[in-house]
Amino acid sequence: MHKALLLIVIPLLSYGFWLSDEFKGIAAGVSIFLFGMLSLEQGFKAFTGGVLERILQKTTDTRWKSFGFGFMSATLMQSSGLVSVITISFLSAGLLDLVAGIGIIFGSNLGTTTGAWLIAGLGLKVNIATYAMPLLVFGVLCIFQNGKQLKGIGYILTGLGFLLLGIHYMKESFEYFESTINLAGYAMPGVKGLLTYTALGIIATIIMQSSHATMLLTITAVSVHQITYDNALALVIGANIGTTVTAIIASFGANIQGKRLAGAHLLINLFTGIFVLLFIKQFGVAVDIISAKLGIAVSDNAMKLATFHSLFNLAGIILFFPLINQQVMLLEKIFIEKRPAIFEPKYLDMSAMDFPETTVESVRLESIHLYENAIHIILHTFGLHRYDLQNHDSLQQLIEQNNDPIEYDIDASYEKRIKGLYSAIIAFISQAGFTWEMTQSSKLSWLREANKHLVEAIKDTKHLQKNWIRFRTSSNQAAINEYKKIAYQIVLHIQQIENFRHEIEGNELPLLSLDALKATIKEDDMLMNRAIEALIRERKITPETGSSLINDSSYMRSIKKNLLKAAETLFLHSSGNGGVEQQLSLNETEINNVVQTVDTK
Repeated sequence: MHKALLLIVIPLLSYGFWLSDEFKGIAAGVSIFLFGMLSLEQGFKAFTGGVLERILQKTTDTRWKSFGFGFMSATLMQSSGLVSVITISFLSAGLLDLVAGIGIIFGSNLGTTTGAWLIAGLGLKVNIATYAMPLLVFGVLCIFQNGKQLKGIGYILTGLGFLLLGIHYMKESFEYFESTINLAGYAMPGVKGLLTYTALGIIATIIMQSSHATMLLTITAVSVHQITYDNALALVIGANIGTTVTAIIASFGANIQGKRLAGAHLLINLFTGIFVLLFIKQFGVAVDIISAKLGIAVSDNAMKLATFHSLFNLAGIILFFPLINQQVMLLEKIFIEKRPAIFEPKYLDMSAMDFPETTVESVRLESIHLYENAIHIILHTFGLHRYDLQNHDSLQQLIEQNNDPIEYDIDASYEKRIKGLYSAIIAFISQAGFTWEMTQSSKLSWLREANKHLVEAIKDTKHLQKNWIRFRTSSNQAAINEYKKIAYQIVLHIQQIENFRHEIEGNELPLLSLDALKATIKEDDMLMNRAIEALIRERKITPETGSSLINDSSYMRSIKKNLLKAAETLFLHSSGNGGVEQQLSLNETEINNVVQTVDTK
């Protein structure tokens, strides 16, 4: 799509340069303005190493808070496109729900109108080039510094400088343009003009990928009477519809929620545009009344255009903001989520890689997906299902009573449920940028290790399965009982991890639960080995059977330790106090001391 636009735009621009020197100035002004927008976005991205993400999570728990975040972020960044990309990224990573995402879009629509007020109220009335020069100088100085935040500030200052410089060039060029060619001669009145210039506004915004640039062109042109006020209103409507293309493009690499948000952005702006077109005369009267109240001169079409821009988006909020839940229901019917095969990644979207926090959260959620598949395999190895974990008092009874042959192909399940997910997670972590702060890189390293522990747990289960199947049909009841005890301890451990997981969700400090599980693994291993030694001494099992039991007891201990290490990273480190909890929890030596102390009493 972008290449096709280039093939069309480059010849048209070249022809325009050949026709008019003033056109070169206008095109240069737009280019400088767009470069300023890119610099501004680059600067704000420097502050997305966790700060912006944490603010977003804390300020989007209600739809009005989401609206406020969208408004403030679009006002500060002067880019609804960047806000859309951030929102889609967080939505794809599961850090936001669709209701919050739509609330942010409403807020950014209104927040982006502040740019029109700045252009019309300041940019066209003073020589803003004098303010642009110091911003560029200080901005470049900051960019050449080593600190990430200083570089970010430098890009922001440079971006603001280029924005002001672009406005200046366009204003000057349009004024010279007026003396040679009068574009107002191409004005189209009535419905035909409304539809034609709305379409032009959409096309211009799609080409420049910036509604701000279209607004700048429109406001500067109307200020020097190069286009009529009525046609300028239609261009504003087109710019608001065309700006949704940025979100649509960003959603291509997102999951179904990201696509739904892009669809919501399009529907909101499109239907708001249609509504305003139908009542354009009434909106014109409303703008005149508001302008008179604000002291805006009747002839100041630039300021009236900024007023219309705000009124346009405010109308969309009044019409559709109360219907967010209905919009979510409609979007879920339009964008139907295909139920993915269980072995396909659910959260590893390329759009999540735009920001460190969303990358980490996507990997964590996918790792939990892998954890749940690993639990499925281990439970099925012993003839149980996930729902059996809810029977707190009957797990042992289920294992004791189940004497039917259990033929479960762990290799096939590993290929289906684990291998593809594990490979995708490792590849995703490898592709993620490591220029972030150490915090995010450390979290990805922990998650990589957590996935490795899960794979090791499944491999240990496979080693254990051979003797588990053989001794379940043995004539030696003592051996059967010990193997059922091994199965019970593994399944009970999984149940305890699930309880630990719910404690995390309940916002309790689960240190005692975590340390108790660690101590239990060591203690159970000691008791199991003593029981096996006693059975050998009492000649209830042969030394060969005892040797197999000791080896399989070692596999049991390894399975439990690997599952707990994975759970510690996936569920404990993801909480806000993960680092503190990790320091406070007992280490291996302390666990051994506790077990030995208990054992000697």
